[in-house]
Amino acid sequence: MSSETPYTVLMDTLEAIGERDDTDLPSLERVRTPWESRMQATCECLSWRGALDTLERRQAEDLLGETVYRRFPVHTRSALAVAHALMNKGVFTESELRSKMAELRIRFGED
Repeated sequence: MSSETPYTVLMDTLEAIGERDDTDLPSLERVRTPWESRMQATCECLSWRGALDTLERRQAEDLLGETVYRRFPVHTRSALAVAHALMNKGVFTESELRSKMAELRIRFGED
């Protein structure tokens, strides 16, 4: 996994999300947002089906979250690291992800 050349589609999300403004570790009492819970469930399914092992995912999150995606808020880094790892594995391409993101933005009225 190369952390030197991040995928443009993932880095482009920084414009929509904004640079990180968190400086401390998140509170243990913090309630997960619905997308975070859904992403966790998706990651469990990916591991169960053999597409992305949990340990491999955690290693990608640690490596990429503090290097390539460090400018992103803490809670978005894991999603970016998972997408990055899955593209590295050839599960989907950058253009497929960009297309799906555009489709979802239209569906949810963001564009």
